[in-house]
Amino acid sequence: MARNITSRSADYSQWYLDVIKAAELADYAPVRGCMVIRPTGYALWESVQRYFDEEFKKTGHVNAYFPLLIPYSFLNKEAEHVEGFAPEVATVTHAGGEELEEPYAIRPTSETVIGHMYSKWIQSWRDLPVLINQWCNVMRWEKRPRLFLRTSEFLWQEGHTAHATPEEAREETLRMLEVYRQVMEDKLALPVIPGEKTAGERFPGAVDTYTCEAMMSDGKALQAGTSHFLGQNFAKAFEIQFQNKEGELEFCWTTSWGVSTRLIGALIMTHSDDDGLILPPRVAPVKTVLLPISKDESVAENVLLPRAKELSGQLNEALGGLCTFVDTQFHMRPGDRFFTHLQKGVPLRLELGEKEMKAGTVRAVRRDTGEKTDISLETLIPTVKKLLDEIQDNLYTRAKNYRLEHTSTAESYDELKTLLAEKGGFVEAYFGGTPEDERRIKEETGATPRCIPLSDDSRGKCILTGGEGRKTLFAKSY
Repeated sequence: MARNITSRSADYSQWYLDVIKAAELADYAPVRGCMVIRPTGYALWESVQRYFDEEFKKTGHVNAYFPLLIPYSFLNKEAEHVEGFAPEVATVTHAGGEELEEPYAIRPTSETVIGHMYSKWIQSWRDLPVLINQWCNVMRWEKRPRLFLRTSEFLWQEGHTAHATPEEAREETLRMLEVYRQVMEDKLALPVIPGEKTAGERFPGAVDTYTCEAMMSDGKALQAGTSHFLGQNFAKAFEIQFQNKEGELEFCWTTSWGVSTRLIGALIMTHSDDDGLILPPRVAPVKTVLLPISKDESVAENVLLPRAKELSGQLNEALGGLCTFVDTQFHMRPGDRFFTHLQKGVPLRLELGEKEMKAGTVRAVRRDTGEKTDISLETLIPTVKKLLDEIQDNLYTRAKNYRLEHTSTAESYDELKTLLAEKGGFVEAYFGGTPEDERRIKEETGATPRCIPLSDDSRGKCILTGGEGRKTLFAKSY
C-alpha cells in the first residue's frame, strides 16, 4: 500500500480522495461543494476536452457561448424541467447593492436560454439544422459533494441542436451518443454500455434520454454522459418555430447532450490502484517521463541531463506534442522520484543512468503492470509508441473484463435483491414498471435502473409486475 493512500479494500471513498490529493488533481474550494482544479487535473481535462471537441466539429457542430445567468422566469416556462432542477438551482437576488426586480438562476443547464435565442435566430427551414455546442461551467447545488463526481460547480460541454423533423433530431441524439461511446472507449479506455434511460431516470423535459453507463472498480455504476431527444417540448415553451417549404409554421425538434469533469472521476475509479493514479496514455498529459539518475549529481546534470533532454525532444516530436517530461529533482532519492510519477499516473517511466548511457539503452517501466524493459536508443521511438499502445489496450481490456466478471442476471425480484446485496455490480433483468416501481426498487435495494442496453432489444416477463419488460441494467451508482 502506498504511504499516503488508503487501500481500496479498507475505505474506497477515502482511497479515491487520497489518489486525487497525491496526484494533485484538485482541492476543495472555500465555497461549499465547489472544487479547485489544479494544473495537473486541468491538463487532464484539456486532453479529454480536445478529443471530444475534435469529434463534435467532424459532425458539423460549432462552438458558441451563452450567459451564466438565466432569468428565473425562463425556468418556469417548461414545467417538467423546472420541477426536475428546482432543488439544485442557485439564484442571484441582489446586484449593485440593490434587489433585482427578477432573480437570475445560475445555469444548471442551458436549454432555456438557448431555446430563447434559437427562437430569435430560426425563421425558415433554410436555417436548420442548428448545431451548437458550448464548453462552460454550470452550478447545481449539491448536498453531498465529492470531488469531480458531484460538485456544486463543474465544467462540461452541452450541445444543443434544432431540426426540422423528429427523425433528424432522433438521429442526432443517437449520433452524439455514439461519439461519446467512441471517445470514451478509444481514448479514455472506459468500456461503456450505451442505452436508453427508463421513464423515471429521464432528463427533466426530455421525451427520451440515452446514456453511456460505466462500471467503477468497486462495482458501482457511473453515468458517463447523456444525450436527450427533447421532442418539441422546449420549442413550444420558447416558441422556436420555422416556416416549412410549404410556407406553414412548425415547431422545431430539439436535442441536448453533455459530458463533464465527472469523466476524470471515472478515469480515477476505473483504472487506478492502491499506489495512486493510472492514466490511459491517450489522455495522459505526460505520457512518458525521463529520469537521469546518478549517485554523482554532477554527472546527472552535466552528462545524463543533456542526453535526456535530447531524447525528450525526439519523443515529443514523434508523439505529436509536449508529452514527455524530464525529471530534474536531483535532490531526491531515485525511489522517491519514481514514486512521484507513479502516483501521478504517468504511463511510462524511462530511466537513464550511467550504465544505460554506456550500453546505449534506457530502462522502461510500465505504470499499469510494473513490467521493466531495457530499450535500445536506436529503437526508442517505435518501442515507446508500441508500449504506450499496449498500455492503452491493456487498461481497456482489464476494465471490460472486470465489468463482465461483475455482471449477473436475475430471473426474479428476490434474485435481483440478493445479487445486488451480496455480489453488487451490474444485474440484468427484464423490467417494465413505472417510475413508482423504480422508486420502490431504489428504496428496497439502493439500486436504480441504469439503462436499457441498445445492444439487446429482447423482451420478457417483468421481474416486478409480471407484465412485459425489456432487458434492463440495474446497479448502485454514484
